[in-house]
Amino acid sequence: MIVLLDIVTTAAILFVVASGLLAIFGVLKIINFAHGAWLTLGGYCAVVTTALGLNPWTALPLAFVAGALLGAITEMVIVRPLYRRPLDAILATWGLGIVIGQLITLWFGRDVQFTPNLLSGTVDLFGASYSIYRLFTIAAALIIGCAFAFLLEGTRLGLSTRAVIMNETLARALGIDVARVRLITFMIGTGLTGLAGVLLTPLTSVDPNMGVGWLIGAFMLVMVAGSSFAALAFACLIFGGAQVMVSTFVSPILGGITVAVLCALVLRVSPKGFSRG
Repeated sequence: MIVLLDIVTTAAILFVVASGLLAIFGVLKIINFAHGAWLTLGGYCAVVTTALGLNPWTALPLAFVAGALLGAITEMVIVRPLYRRPLDAILATWGLGIVIGQLITLWFGRDVQFTPNLLSGTVDLFGASYSIYRLFTIAAALIIGCAFAFLLEGTRLGLSTRAVIMNETLARALGIDVARVRLITFMIGTGLTGLAGVLLTPLTSVDPNMGVGWLIGAFMLVMVAGSSFAALAFACLIFGGAQVMVSTFVSPILGGITVAVLCALVLRVSPKGFSRG
């Protein structure tokens, strides 16, 4: 039963990490390779909150706002001129990620830092103790998934976003402000990534390279999911489960590369991944 809980909570963590990247890719058709830098930014928002003596939960809105504001600047200055040059956009965001990492290093140093757990303690489940915080990640993933579902299906912005995803040219002809939709989407995606960085801090240490290890896995999951959050949730469950099984019964080292390898195999067989839209 503990292994099953590990599978579900690992899937939830992967979903939280990758959802911001998918939000940007689904609308802009651009992979934000500075994704790892935004995760790191979120982690250091938790460090700053701790240093100021604030409630650790304050880091969540702080990271979202910081990520969204930095995302707005990035979209307007760097990404917007490159929408028709996706390969250049990938290189530009990759370079931006390196710059952000170096700036964080200059400001905070290279030392590994730790932050207070948002939720500490364990709960007894089926005769064994299990982390309350890992169970909380399931709720976090559900909240993010439901929020995106409501945003896309229940708001005017969501209607405009779906129109841009399906046919950008037609959306422009209908009078939709595509530039505004792109900007808001990029801000939501980067803000959510910053928030995900805070949620990762109880599970890992904070250092300038904190987000690098999560970038490839998130990228591969998004490639498999396409523009569908449902497909992303399914991919996280399947590949996250495989990662847990390999790490538990074979080798933690092999488990660390399981998601990337399996995603690559799926894309080799089916270039569209799990998304057929």
